[in-house]
Amino acid sequence: MENGNAKMTSTPYDDVFRTLLNDCSHLIIPVLNEIFGASYTGQEEIIFSPNEHFINRQGGSTDERITDTCFQVQGEETRKYHLECQSSTDSSMLIRFFEYDTQIALDEGELAGNVLTVTMPHSAVLFLRCGPSTPDTLKVRMVTPGGTVEYGIPAMKTKRYGLEEVFGKNLLFLIPFHIFTHEARFGEYEDDREKLAALQEEYEQIKRRLETLAESGMISEYTRCTIIDMSGRVVEHIAAKHDAVREGVKAVMGGRILEHEAKTILESGIARGRKEGLEQGIEQGIEQGIEQGIEQGIEGTVSILKNLGLPMQAILESIQKQYHLSPEKSRQYL
Repeated sequence: MENGNAKMTSTPYDDVFRTLLNDCSHLIIPVLNEIFGASYTGQEEIIFSPNEHFINRQGGSTDERITDTCFQVQGEETRKYHLECQSSTDSSMLIRFFEYDTQIALDEGELAGNVLTVTMPHSAVLFLRCGPSTPDTLKVRMVTPGGTVEYGIPAMKTKRYGLEEVFGKNLLFLIPFHIFTHEARFGEYEDDREKLAALQEEYEQIKRRLETLAESGMISEYTRCTIIDMSGRVVEHIAAKHDAVREGVKAVMGGRILEHEAKTILESGIARGRKEGLEQGIEQGIEQGIEQGIEQGIEGTVSILKNLGLPMQAILESIQKQYHLSPEKSRQYL
């Protein structure tokens, strides 16, 4: 690991991981239940903490490190969590975990008299790839003058979860990374149309089951479309050199969304924008908060509709109608 003013760069998979957490944060609750054996109901509040942490080095230098996500879940009790997404293991991963965990603990440490109390977060890693040597648990052991303390960092491995288990346990957060379970067979899919068709049928099942969940109200249209959008982004990257796989999955999961779906998404964007704006308005003034929230809602809605293939003219007409924008104003968001 290098010293100096280094900043960790993120991968496309990290970006998808963070997007899911920020845009569909409720999807992480079943994941926490699975990893930590928690019993959250889904009604808990999730409060995100800053992901940027500054780590002091010898000589006065500082590293800025970005965790994949750090947040609190407020239920019967409040717990801090630190989750990381890893495409594979690497030798410095445990060091990074320890650095992040201690910095998170220090950021929220409590000093009372001559006693400093720091609470380490519940940490876990999501492995997108794994092999026989990939551990189920990582361990940090600290030898202190007062004794030895150690804690485990459980590992969740996407390749262990088939579709029945994903939907049965409501682990929808894993769907965008499901393609990793097929990565070793990309070459076969490129050469064998029947095997490629079987892969496409599997994604057709995913699409239908997400539609059923949305129609029943178990998830929102916004969540459904975000999962599909993020799945497409992962496929674009992991299958960059496998045209048949990439285009085959996109043919099933991609394409243009129906007009009534677009309308539902737009309305969801407005509602989210107003909610965020009202929350900001507590400190910034209600009127200003609503304006900022609607601005964010428009930008987020346009971004999703672009990624899902809605024609530009249809996007323009929709946001003009829903947000009462002039043609000139609406074009500024494209």
